[in-house]
Amino acid sequence: MKINVLTTFPEMFSPVTDQSILGKAGEKGLIEVNLINIRDYTLDKHNATDDTPFGGGCGMVMTPQPIFDALKSLGEGIKAKPILYMSPRGKVMDKALLDELCEQEEFTILCGHYEGVDQRVLDHWNMREVSIGDYILTGGELPAMVLIDAVSRFIPGVLGNDESAEDESIYSGLLEADQYTRPREYEGMEVPEILSGGNHHLIKLWKLKESLKKTAYVRPEMFRAWLDGEPDLTEFTKAERKELKALIDELLELDKKILE
Repeated sequence: MKINVLTTFPEMFSPVTDQSILGKAGEKGLIEVNLINIRDYTLDKHNATDDTPFGGGCGMVMTPQPIFDALKSLGEGIKAKPILYMSPRGKVMDKALLDELCEQEEFTILCGHYEGVDQRVLDHWNMREVSIGDYILTGGELPAMVLIDAVSRFIPGVLGNDESAEDESIYSGLLEADQYTRPREYEGMEVPEILSGGNHHLIKLWKLKESLKKTAYVRPEMFRAWLDGEPDLTEFTKAERKELKALIDELLELDKKILE
């Protein structure tokens, strides 16, 4: 997969894209992050990429010319491929977007700065605005890195176990249960006994219960969405399903009290 990134600060990316899992994916040829410095395409004698906004207002707006020319440098076919603009007014990144992007051979990300970019850039290039949350950052570089990291996990071969990306917290519909490792006892705190018992079925049941509780307390809207999806619990015995139903009823009652 090739990911083109248009930015005025390309040096910000290498500490992330050249390290750890992303770095190894790059070495294997699974991901290519192609950094394009927008300043290289400006015709302004001062190398500026921004100007004051029409209609007044504080801050500066990125001008269309250098962005247009930077995109044109990627070839005529680039407009037919996804072009994303990292923006706080965009749709929040989710699993559906990641699934769509990981099927692409190439897509492009524009990192904005200042008060944003000239709207004609977004309109002409059919850009999709994408947000990573309801807050403002100084530029689009950090959100772009988040998007690249999230997408890369779904590319076959990037993770050691290709199934682990799908099994992660959030993507499964519930928050992940608490995790433990050695030593079994530390500072008087012990690992739950069931996790070292070797019964994988009971461990799975325990993890589901813990995930249900964690999700109901922290992300009640996600908990309700999981229930609305009518989850398949047939792998558990009748008695275990009864236990789960009792826990779910208890958590729903708690949810009602919180809403009141």
